[in-house]
Amino acid sequence: MATTPEHDAKIAKITFSSVYPHYISKIEKKGRTKEELLEVIEWLTGFNENDLNNLIEEKVTFQTFFEEAKLNPHAELIKGVICGYRIEEIETPLTKQVRYLDKLVDELAKGKKMEKILRK
Repeated sequence: MATTPEHDAKIAKITFSSVYPHYISKIEKKGRTKEELLEVIEWLTGFNENDLNNLIEEKVTFQTFFEEAKLNPHAELIKGVICGYRIEEIETPLTKQVRYLDKLVDELAKGKKMEKILRK
């Protein structure tokens, strides 16, 4: 399933600060911790907790968030379906990167072991 230019533009404009609390809520409901979420985000993006707090305070969009990220070279190992899209078939780099993050949060919430989430 291909994304549309409108869909891609909408994702680019979403602020990370508007989504982050939902990530925390989702994983904590399933017994996971904020520290685990931070580990997953740092693995994918290179951002530590201080970096994230600054990005949240600045209300950066996902476009800026991923422009500043140092994407993990193993991110391409993240596969599967998230939000109705097969990640490996998404052609727009930014949309793919956002879905990588969504998939990792989803795997964390589903109780996967950290070494599997971090593709070790």
